[in-house]
Amino acid sequence: MERVKRQKQRKVLLMGRSGAGKSSMRSIIFSNYVAKDVRRLGATVDVEHSNIKFMGNLMLNLWDCGGQDSFVESYLTNQRSHVFTSVAVLIFVFDISSKDGGSDMVSFASTIRALHEFSPQSKIFVLVHKMDLLPVDQKARIFQQRAIHVRATCEDEGFLGQQVDFWATSIWDQSLYRAWTQVIYFLVPNASAIESMLRKLAELLDARELILYERATCLVVTHITRGGEGQNPYTDRFERISSILKTHKHSMARHSGVMAAEVTFAEMQIKMGAFMFFITRLTENTNLAVVMPSDESSFNAARVNVQLARREFAQLDIVEKKGKDSQTTTGARSGLSGTDDMVGNEDGEGSTSSRVGEP
Repeated sequence: MERVKRQKQRKVLLMGRSGAGKSSMRSIIFSNYVAKDVRRLGATVDVEHSNIKFMGNLMLNLWDCGGQDSFVESYLTNQRSHVFTSVAVLIFVFDISSKDGGSDMVSFASTIRALHEFSPQSKIFVLVHKMDLLPVDQKARIFQQRAIHVRATCEDEGFLGQQVDFWATSIWDQSLYRAWTQVIYFLVPNASAIESMLRKLAELLDARELILYERATCLVVTHITRGGEGQNPYTDRFERISSILKTHKHSMARHSGVMAAEVTFAEMQIKMGAFMFFITRLTENTNLAVVMPSDESSFNAARVNVQLARREFAQLDIVEKKGKDSQTTTGARSGLSGTDDMVGNEDGEGSTSSRVGEP
């Protein structure tokens, strides 16, 4: 049977007043900028459209909407239906350092009123941005105050409960990755199937934790945490790894002479007394980080078993095009049932320590 990639297209609006930091965060997440480089970015003129391929079968149709008053007025009047129809996600960015909070809220209320008119089922992510500009002891209070006002406005316009999420962000720390990870998780169409397969793989490996990263952006897609690892006090550890991976890509780019977006690696390992960690390619579009107990044979077996599991995870993006029994292979082949192929380590016998995986 002929097989084709099934591509999901999702329209995402990135909006907020001029200077809020929309284009800066977009460039850091999707264009491999680092925070110090965004100063050279100019103001967005009208709408900048980007089609971003993510996880192989997800196309983000990202509309970065300029925040100057004349553009906003146009979005809300003569372009109203064009801008706000078929929106999956609205990301609205507030500049917490803005001196004109009243106008910011008026602009937000007008935006979600138009959104509710044309896309009432869409999800809203409110990013309270530039939190690094606030004194540390005032951040939580000011963020909560802003969230209360914004939620009340959303409720007045018909968006209730879980349709609205709030995140405090800054381009200077991992909070930006944490917020965008939540956006991506909402948009990925097969997240539950991926989690089910990862859970079975984690049990086969006896791993403490598995974290799935999108290769190009280094954003977390999802993770599985088992046993005592659930008590890990570093709740932002996944986003910290995202930031480390981005920094590592830039370092490799400087030394290899290629663009940061083109940098790949076969495998990265960390071995400590309390745990062992490796991150390697899982599919064409993802890397998998694995946290293991500090046992060399289990660690080596896990590395080989991840390599063996690649063919199962590669099927997630494939759909049968013809036939009455046409279905995604997620259900039929997500069981990781080929456990006979897995490398055992009950007797302390694992794989060799040679590198596995390729860019």
